[in-house]
Amino acid sequence: MQNVQPPKSSPVVSAVLSGASSTRTPAASRPVEPLASVARPSELLQQKGMQYGEYVNNQASSAPTPLSSTSDDEEEEEEDEEAGVDSSSTTSSASPMPNSYDALEGGSYPDMLSSSASSPAPDPAPAPAPAPAAPQPSKMAKPFGYGYPALQPGYQNAAAPLNSGVPPGSPAYSGFQQYAQQYPGMNQLSSSLGGLSLQSSSQPESLRPVNLTQERNILPMTPVWAPVPNLNLDLKKLNCSPDSFRCTLTNIPQTQALLNKAKLPLGLLLHPFRDLTQLPVITSNTIVRCRSCRTYINPFVSFIDQRRWKCNLCYRVNDVPEEFMYNPLTRSYGEPHKRPEVQNSTVEFIASSDYMLRPPQPAVYLFVLDVSHNAVEAGYLTILCQSLLENLDKLPGDSRTRIGFMTFDSTIHFYNLQEGLSQPQMLIVSDIDDVFLPTPDSLLVNLYESKELIKDLLNALPNMFTNTRETHSALGPALQAAFKLMSPTGGRVSVFQTQLPSLGAGLLQSREDPNQRSSTKVVQHLGPATDFYKKLALDCSGQQTAVDLFLLSSQYSDLASLACMSKYSAGCIYYYPSFHYTHNPSQAEKLQKDLKRYLTRKIGFEAVMRIRCTKGLSMHTFHGNFFVRSTDLLSLANINPDAGFAVQLSIEESLTDTSLVCFQTALLYTSSKGERRIRVHTLCLPVVSSLADVYAGADVQASICLLANMAVDRSISSSLSDARDALVNAVVDSLSAYGSTVSNLQHSGLIAPSSLKLFPLYVLALLKQKAFRTGTSTRLDDRVYAMCQIKCQPLVHLMKMIHPNLYRIDRLTDEGAIHVNDRVVPQPPLQKLSAEKLTRDGAFLMDCGSVFYIWIGKSCDSNFIEDVLGYPNFASIPQKMTHLPELDTLSSERARSFITWLRDNRPLNPILHVVKDESPAKTEFFQHLIEDRTEAAFSYYEFLLHIQQQICK
Repeated sequence: MQNVQPPKSSPVVSAVLSGASSTRTPAASRPVEPLASVARPSELLQQKGMQYGEYVNNQASSAPTPLSSTSDDEEEEEEDEEAGVDSSSTTSSASPMPNSYDALEGGSYPDMLSSSASSPAPDPAPAPAPAPAAPQPSKMAKPFGYGYPALQPGYQNAAAPLNSGVPPGSPAYSGFQQYAQQYPGMNQLSSSLGGLSLQSSSQPESLRPVNLTQERNILPMTPVWAPVPNLNLDLKKLNCSPDSFRCTLTNIPQTQALLNKAKLPLGLLLHPFRDLTQLPVITSNTIVRCRSCRTYINPFVSFIDQRRWKCNLCYRVNDVPEEFMYNPLTRSYGEPHKRPEVQNSTVEFIASSDYMLRPPQPAVYLFVLDVSHNAVEAGYLTILCQSLLENLDKLPGDSRTRIGFMTFDSTIHFYNLQEGLSQPQMLIVSDIDDVFLPTPDSLLVNLYESKELIKDLLNALPNMFTNTRETHSALGPALQAAFKLMSPTGGRVSVFQTQLPSLGAGLLQSREDPNQRSSTKVVQHLGPATDFYKKLALDCSGQQTAVDLFLLSSQYSDLASLACMSKYSAGCIYYYPSFHYTHNPSQAEKLQKDLKRYLTRKIGFEAVMRIRCTKGLSMHTFHGNFFVRSTDLLSLANINPDAGFAVQLSIEESLTDTSLVCFQTALLYTSSKGERRIRVHTLCLPVVSSLADVYAGADVQASICLLANMAVDRSISSSLSDARDALVNAVVDSLSAYGSTVSNLQHSGLIAPSSLKLFPLYVLALLKQKAFRTGTSTRLDDRVYAMCQIKCQPLVHLMKMIHPNLYRIDRLTDEGAIHVNDRVVPQPPLQKLSAEKLTRDGAFLMDCGSVFYIWIGKSCDSNFIEDVLGYPNFASIPQKMTHLPELDTLSSERARSFITWLRDNRPLNPILHVVKDESPAKTEFFQHLIEDRTEAAFSYYEFLLHIQQQICK
């Protein structure tokens, strides 16, 4: 550690711990004894069971255990079984304290409890096979693919009344009135499906054969909704929302052989922590779960009688606990089937202390900021510090919330913000090869106790390094220091980086050849150049710390390597190419708006997620940002409402004995208010035995999103050309199988069932997407970021990125409009993505998810230009326009209302670009017209002919 004065331009920050010395103090006479008070790396790993001074006293539970073994209710239940507790409730006060992360969500895998709880980094090896008695499939899954990264929103941590199972203002639960009598057992449920076989009824619309080569306008004029599973009305009402939980096939094939014959992907798309307007929050001493597979009781279990229920996943018969007989909603006794847990497929439980291995952690936020010359020149510090000042009181948390700051260039700067100081103190560590914390106890401070010092620092930071000449970036050592600082509690690290790391551990060299950007053959360096960032991320995950990356760079920064720190720690990635505070104002505004959501959206800490499915089905590959702790347990140091996940499934045993299958995801997390909560989603789908039924239930958007995830993995593990071939083959194989086994029509064209009519269009859109396109100049970081987005975005946002929505907006009317919060929102029809739809006299809005384009035709009505854009005519519209003015005209009000409605609830704030016809900026806009031919890629019609040729081979 050096006693070095900070730059002269920062009067707010005092020199160092002991005051002002303008020269370096010789080591022997340092005013601080860093080695006496600082834990070196070897000691840090031995500090177990650390007390959390500010909040241990608030918790009426035993001493905390090491961080790497945070618990979930599932851990507890597993322990119950081993202790011989005979109850279907979650825990018993007599049960031993779980000591392993794997038990966390209670997967009924007793062998897993042998893993050491003290290891700081998780062991990526597959978990041992479960004991024979375990209800899960005994065949171990393949090693898991790790996903690229994701993004997120906010959550009102309004705790439900402790004595009530309903959140305030929640409507009465409705559903089955005579559930117990209606559904005596799961195997008898087939009777409730009577007459629902697709074969015995008239052919459904989803099976209508469509000749793709003859239907020019295949795209519907209204949004494509998720198909509704073919269940009876009561089950449909109770089923999970497709916005949270969706399957690529809404009719599950009976056997793997039938699935193989259909040539369709089988998997789940999850958005488990999304913002919900209504969420049943249940406070109960007893969380009822299956004694065998640990499934949470849900609307699809069957009650054999008042005292017993049969699990819908493993079919075990369980006792109904006495407490569950009382319904807090109706205040009646003896109707367990009317409990909110059995009336809602999405619920959230407030977990008791039995579900914890340590007291819930406080919300802890650490900001790690690049202050090299490159960063200061870009000017992001001003926006970040201003955003933090504006949102400091809105950071999710409670009275225990902690915050800290580090800056780095070729050295690392820490900031002592401890209450009682007159001004912040900067401490500089120049030994980047053996990083240590100068004062471990004063670098993460209580947000409320030190608020004035924090504000002083945020006001000073933008100007502190104005005159720096330091061009190096020691990102790796800064991350190592952040890991040491966060390890005792866990939390969120937000890293802002503007260039390639050039010093110390994790340094990177430029790997991009600009001449290869439009290669049609090999695209190299999609994978990381070093495993440093992955290893560090796994260490962070083990200590409940997620790393979020903000990359603001005009130069190549090797996102393929840097992304690993977020990917494996359950963090998220934000990317701002060509960022500059003044030269690129639209990016600056985007950063500001993205930061507002990022800083204020809800967050879950020390989370784990487990997905269960009906006996006979198994999961084998997960996609998203996480670490796989055991065969089906995902470790999520942080979870946010913008994070999406995908999982591939296979059918290991025939499902002939059941007419329904169910999937359940359980997310155990600590809220920012320090509550341990479990959010549970359950999805029920019918089982079918005919190929036609499988095709009838295909969800084309879910399928394309799962295939996109798989293609990213293939690009990195094999090659981009392999991934592209696999995407084309997915269309060829499925339509070929449909044509040869289901459709009896003469093959005069390319025939698809109506459910899959958009499949070729979406695959072509994927092939033209930045992640997978060839022959078009694509920066390597841009390509890798697109892959990261595919891996972590929920389906609803990912689909806009794959296939944008195009609307004509110069003729908006109130016909078909919807009303949202006293606003009238027009609903123009969707247009196909082709230049033939663009008319010179029109104006068109394209929604690409994270960017909006408004294309203005050369002959566009001057009244529209004046009323909406605020300019008298086409010629006067500026080349770079990124805002619509607020004009007091009906046309302006309609256009702004529509765009505001589209913008709502986005994880990323879309930049708006007004593009004039014939301006140079239109190139980017036209690249999204995926039905048109480009120099390097087929038009949609040519692609259909290519598919047809492949099928006929």
